[in-house]
Amino acid sequence: MVVALRPSSSIVQWTPDLASRKTFRIKQCLAKKQKQNHPIPQWIRIKTGNKIRYNSKRRHWRTKLGL
Repeated sequence: MVVALRPSSSIVQWTPDLASRKTFRIKQCLAKKQKQNHPIPQWIRIKTGNKIRYNSKRRHWRTKLGL
């Protein structure tokens, strides 16, 4: 959060942190989470004899990652 004070008046201007201002480390972490959030390939279902049916760690897009 950025708070800017104007010297001529007592008005406080509040600007939220912009979503586009992310560090490279956060961007890498988000990219990894995006790659992990895919269904399993069909060949894995065939290979394992249908024991692994779906990706149990799938995440809804609104779920917060806690970064």
